[in-house]
Amino acid sequence: MITARVRQLASGAEARIRNEGASLWAILVNGGTAKHVPGTWSATSELLAVELAPRFPGICFVEVRYRVKTWKELDSCMADAASALDLAYADGAQDALLVGFSMGGAVSIGVAGHDAAAGVFGLAPWIPGQLSLDGLRGKRLDVVHGAWDRYLPGVPGVSPASSRAGFERAQALGVEGTYTLIPGGLHGCAVRASSGRLVRLPRWRRWVERVGAGLEGFQTSASLRRSS
Repeated sequence: MITARVRQLASGAEARIRNEGASLWAILVNGGTAKHVPGTWSATSELLAVELAPRFPGICFVEVRYRVKTWKELDSCMADAASALDLAYADGAQDALLVGFSMGGAVSIGVAGHDAAAGVFGLAPWIPGQLSLDGLRGKRLDVVHGAWDRYLPGVPGVSPASSRAGFERAQALGVEGTYTLIPGGLHGCAVRASSGRLVRLPRWRRWVERVGAGLEGFQTSASLRRSS
């Protein structure tokens, strides 16, 4: 298992890092809640980092833990994600891909205009209609969503119809990308038990496969840019 190291970000948030020193970065940005609660490590992001970091030694996997994780403080969450991009830039990363889960989709899109960001890979992303997509111009937006994802009272979720509307809004601006539904997929690929251990949700392997394919494309694109 690859050892993870936690680093403090300039914003006051934290970053948990695997494959430190790699020239490409995948910055995994967490979801949130309506309540003002302290940030936590995302179960979905952690599972993806644990499964994929050994397969992609050329990519530094960075999980962001917000100071406060709520969509009512979206600017604060964006500042934390931007601080992770600043760290990538300072550490000499050639490109960074924002991997935004749930609310992290909106957060990632909100900071996609950063010079270090190559694009956004949204996992069941929340893309509210009032969110500006201007930062995606000239970059990519790829979306993966569980077909069975729904918001239910007391149960977090984002409907595929919602993320599809956001994706189509980006396409209308000329943003390139793909939209993929995972049959039988739920909201992400893992949750955390009260004990702290990860509980893998149905179709979790499909999530890992799709994100892995996105990372392969990210590596290929970065290599082409370096050689051109």
